Amino acid sequence: MGGVDVIGIIPSHVLDNLVILGTIESSSLMPRRTKSEELLDFEIRFYERLLTAHPDFSDVLIPLAEAYTRRGLHDKGLQIDLRLTQLRSQDPIAWYNLACSYAQLKRVDESLDALRRAFELGYRDLNHLRRDPDLANVRHSPTYRQLVESLASSQALRSRQVTPQPNPHPGSSSSA
Repeated sequence: MGGVDVIGIIPSHVLDNLVILGTIESSSLMPRRTKSEELLDFEIRFYERLLTAHPDFSDVLIPLAEAYTRRGLHDKGLQIDLRLTQLRSQDPIAWYNLACSYAQLKRVDESLDALRRAFELGYRDLNHLRRDPDLANVRHSPTYRQLVESLASSQALRSRQVTPQPNPHPGSSSSA
């Protein structure tokens, strides 16, 4: 005997009452969530509660933004990343994460502006930048390619300037 899919037909407040009254089982209404989904939702609730007491606590905002992103709540993650760039305006990682949030929402120009700011503040991890899946939506942009080339060039120049020259006379002292 086939069942009827009631999730899309009956309003959620009515379903909740039916579950409370024991008329139907809640497990028949919702697909089972995995343990990792349950833990992620718990993590989000935990951080959200901490923020009610400490709204500008960066060490809570950072993992909350990451949790929102893992859950696919990109708009919420963006709001947190915007707050973080206000609280940590000189932090290149905060700006890099903001660039990722914008990219996930296909807001390419804003993503590139945030990425440019991250570079200005000292973001230098080219390897991560080139393979970060969060930036997939901006990689097609000529501006992205120019930014990456510029960063790579400045890193190459910096490494040539910093490279110590070998001492042609080991064991000799340069002081007289």
